[in-house]
Amino acid sequence: MTSTLIWIAVALFAIGLYLSWTAGRLDRLHARIDAARAALDAQLLRRASVAQELATSGVLDPAASIVLYEAAHAARQAEEEHREVAESELSQALRAIFGETQQVEVVREAPGGDEAATELAAAVRRVPMARRFHNDAVRAARALRRHRKVRWFRLAGHAPFPMAFEMDDEPPVALADRATA
Repeated sequence: MTSTLIWIAVALFAIGLYLSWTAGRLDRLHARIDAARAALDAQLLRRASVAQELATSGVLDPAASIVLYEAAHAARQAEEEHREVAESELSQALRAIFGETQQVEVVREAPGGDEAATELAAAVRRVPMARRFHNDAVRAARALRRHRKVRWFRLAGHAPFPMAFEMDDEPPVALADRATA
């Protein structure tokens, strides 16, 4: 009888230890999502800020400046539920304006334009990487949260279900070439 109780206690302890480890792993994944989201927000803000600075610099033609400024402003001011659409529209505006290398060369020839073009190229290159890191963390957390043991024992607590950030983040060809040059 005593050995049976000891084995039951050891089994319950092992199960409790495993569930605690799983809850800790899930908590670390949620912390990773928060950090990746902060990094993504920083990169999106940087891209919009650089685009807005370039739009107001007078280097671009007036129509391109207006389109780029409005898209960047909308991306910076968008509320969370509309952010993906606003960021996608900024990506589309960047592709429309910097789709050809001629426009990038015009920017580079202006005073201070080389630094602006380099900074914009770096910003548009970092956004897809930051989004990929965020979405990978979300995918890992979702996979763990789908397990029965996590659902049955409510190991996720009150944490919201992680959502991926889906947007059009394809960089303009001319700027992507500039980033590697």
